[in-house]
Amino acid sequence: MGRHTTARTRRRMLLPLLALALAAVLGAATWVAVAVARSDPGCEPARVIVAASPDIAPAVTRTARDLKLDCVAFDVQARESLQVADELSGTAPRPQAWIPSSTLFLRRADGVPVSGPSVASSPVVLAVAEPIAKGLGWPRKPLTWPEVLGSPGIAAGMPDPVRDPVGVSALLALRDVAGDTTDPTGAYSALLRKFAATTSGATVYPASENAVLRHNAELTAGETALVAAYSPSALSLDYPFVEIAGANEHQGRAVAALKRALLQGSATSTRSGLRAPGGQALRLAETDQRVEAQGQRSAEIPAATEVDKALSQWAGVNVSARAQVLIDVSGSMSAPVPGTGESRLRITLEAAENALHLFKPTSQIRFLAFATKMDGERDYREILPMAPVGDQLAAVDRLRAVRAVPDGQTGLYDSVLDVYRLARKEWAQGKLNLVIVMTDGRNTDPGGVSRENLMAELGKLRDPDRPVPLIAIGIGPEADETELAQIVAPAGGQVFLSRDPAKIGEVFYGALGRIAGAG
Repeated sequence: MGRHTTARTRRRMLLPLLALALAAVLGAATWVAVAVARSDPGCEPARVIVAASPDIAPAVTRTARDLKLDCVAFDVQARESLQVADELSGTAPRPQAWIPSSTLFLRRADGVPVSGPSVASSPVVLAVAEPIAKGLGWPRKPLTWPEVLGSPGIAAGMPDPVRDPVGVSALLALRDVAGDTTDPTGAYSALLRKFAATTSGATVYPASENAVLRHNAELTAGETALVAAYSPSALSLDYPFVEIAGANEHQGRAVAALKRALLQGSATSTRSGLRAPGGQALRLAETDQRVEAQGQRSAEIPAATEVDKALSQWAGVNVSARAQVLIDVSGSMSAPVPGTGESRLRITLEAAENALHLFKPTSQIRFLAFATKMDGERDYREILPMAPVGDQLAAVDRLRAVRAVPDGQTGLYDSVLDVYRLARKEWAQGKLNLVIVMTDGRNTDPGGVSRENLMAELGKLRDPDRPVPLIAIGIGPEADETELAQIVAPAGGQVFLSRDPAKIGEVFYGALGRIAGAG
């Protein structure tokens, strides 16, 4: 994790905030406060090293200078919090005090307290390009996360939550956005898939309020300002102050004096753009109207298990997939879906097409249709060959052209077994290998493999080191949940039902999310 900061360029609307953070690290020597006062000629100043997140380091530097302690030299170093956490877990020289951007970093370092008093705060917000914000009615009304993320045409990005507490805060807050839906897990998965795993080129992305303020204060010609959208479920950056063991008595007194001054609010001056620890009203001489100056409460710091779960969910939905998608085209799939004017097959194909947008661009998909005797004696045929998502989207007319076989039976068992064998043969390392079967009924092919033999063969094919989960999506009231559960079990799969075929899209998204680790 590391602080989310801003970068300047004239050639892009919005760029990731990484560049400025890197500049701050490389220029750490710029933020050095040396305060030596009323020293005797023979005094050897006690050097006190304070590692501080780059966004608070200037304020800490000013505070150290103003202390004017006898025979003390403060060395305030702007250091990325993740780098310091890693160094504290190793053998590198240790500072006497550390102010990371978030308490979450304290859990990653060895030999430091797991908490410390907060000396400042900055809410985590959605940074929204001003033209998009105006299109949503701002400044007549404040922006909300659901409204922003539901807006068409946005390019949403996410800072790496493994490195950046801003990303962790956003992942936890997004759960709240999805929480009011009928299928929170599926909605959360679909919501996460809106975010690219980068902020490069994004028009909406999580950032600290402080980063938004600095971005807007440093605008150059052709750049776009950012508007902050707030969420009460977002965890603020809290800048904890921790003392590192090993300081001598003189250094310890100096660290204690610096800590007292910071706890009295010296880091939350007008110049810093940081709030007091409780999120009190932002103190700015001329408030940037693109942020809300009133007080902002932070969500509670989550348990480590909750953070781990959020990171696993993010990793799950961002992994590239290699999926075989089997679509039932037997005669029953031509049945109309009440209230839609469309058939079960048409709605299923639309769900499959829309689901293409949920896969990462590096994913590869194959579509197959099955009934009975679709290709000679074989019960299935290929609709679209294995290809990247972009290629499938370009060829989607071939998917839309699929029709149900009027007298076709449901050759479920033979089709699943053959395609599962194909998936095992084509297994790709580093990808989420899947077989997805979408059907509205049970197997009705009397000349095919039996259910018992199918289950036995799938059990033989299963390899824990090269997993290929089998996902069954039952469509409509005739889908046999018991049968589907039995055939997916040997492959370590799951069953999802859409008794109302009109809701197949929602079920499909939820299935992808759960099997990818978002549930």
